[in-house]
Amino acid sequence: MTERAFDVVVLGAGPAGEVVAGKLADGGLSVALVEPELVGGECSFWACMPSKALLRPAEALAEARRVPGAREAVGTVDPAAALARRDEVIHDLDDSGMLPWLRSRGIELVRAAGRIAGERRVEAGGETLHARRAVIVATGSTAALPPIDGLVEADPWTNREGTTSKEVPDRLAILGGGVVGVELAQAWRSLGAQVTLLEVGDRLLAREEPFAGEQVADALRVAGVDVRLGVALSAVRSEEGGGAGGTAGAGAAATGDPATGGRPRELALALDGAPELRADRLLVATGRRPRTDDIGVEEVGLEPGESIAVDDRMRATGVPGGWLYAIGDVNGRALLTHVGKYQAWVAAENLLGRDAVSEVDGETAPRTVFTEPQVAAVGHTLASARAAGLDVRAVDVDTSANAGASFVGKGAPGTCRLVVDERAGTIAGATFTGVAVAESLHAATIAIAGRVPLDRLRHAVPSFPTRSEVWLKLLEAL
Repeated sequence: MTERAFDVVVLGAGPAGEVVAGKLADGGLSVALVEPELVGGECSFWACMPSKALLRPAEALAEARRVPGAREAVGTVDPAAALARRDEVIHDLDDSGMLPWLRSRGIELVRAAGRIAGERRVEAGGETLHARRAVIVATGSTAALPPIDGLVEADPWTNREGTTSKEVPDRLAILGGGVVGVELAQAWRSLGAQVTLLEVGDRLLAREEPFAGEQVADALRVAGVDVRLGVALSAVRSEEGGGAGGTAGAGAAATGDPATGGRPRELALALDGAPELRADRLLVATGRRPRTDDIGVEEVGLEPGESIAVDDRMRATGVPGGWLYAIGDVNGRALLTHVGKYQAWVAAENLLGRDAVSEVDGETAPRTVFTEPQVAAVGHTLASARAAGLDVRAVDVDTSANAGASFVGKGAPGTCRLVVDERAGTIAGATFTGVAVAESLHAATIAIAGRVPLDRLRHAVPSFPTRSEVWLKLLEAL
């Protein structure tokens, strides 16, 4: 086995991996980037980007229908065109457009699965890559399948199939009421699928403020999604016959399941305490697990299949010598693309000799759900702040309680909440629901990250007539 030396070897070319590789290369270090799939990773090809492409057509039409003079010209979503646009966004699962960016920085792309083979050593593509300074694990996460009888044999969709399917299933069941579940429920319903959303808990989006999950559930039901809360899936079996399987675009013929000789396949879902549910496809969105099963972490004393614990400089705490870093989903701190990219900056700064310490974790990171209504939140919810021992109170206002809502999101429901830390006199958390609230989130993120006193925020005057005037209403409500 041949050996090559680099300053840093990065395992995984998703958003975190490519960002840290770029920053280190720009800082003058030699970098090998090891990736067996696509440069850009899960977010670019099988998650964030394709899901937003699927959601956008219905979102744009909904806003147009709220505007007199536009609503009269509005039609319906064209499934074939929407799927074609999704394919354009993910470049038909082709990452060749990323390669010039890597080459321009002198980053060596190794198209292979990589395994840690000891201290500062990675085996990939039949060679050993020696890291003079560090190995950075950025292998991300993959969908976790719960231990349900018959689930694996039923060939369920995960986020990958749920964002890249070429066909609209006639009947789609979705297991899990988190971000992936609610976004894809809305997306496929807007494209014509009959969707049933199953959530074992008593509300959707359980980590967010209760009103957020309630408003999203209401909107999904209005759109025609069968939302079932407090329902557990106990078994799945696959049968011949029944459903039509799906339509490609608008009105194409149904396709069968190759496993049944081309005959349509039907899934029978056994629900605890409820009648059996029939579907053509089952999408499982019940959580994620780190991609550490087969990357050699056991060679350095870590547990395969577990997250890699790190300190606030992104160095693996279970490995002596400070040469192993882990960033992004794989360290389990916050399974969010933007947090992974932030952690990439933290790791790069430290490797380039500029001390940086992470101040963002899963509890405080900004997060957005791109449903209609959108949910945008940062920092604590009221419940999590109290659980953390903070002395807090919440103030709520209607998202439409401003002049800007006469033009954007007119008449649409939504709530804006600030969670105020009484002792510190600052904002501990913020949650916005409604139309296009994702673009309002960064002001709250800055206020929380900067620990801006409330009396200073009153001097940040929102422009009229914009929806950002909701900040004025919130501060007045204090």
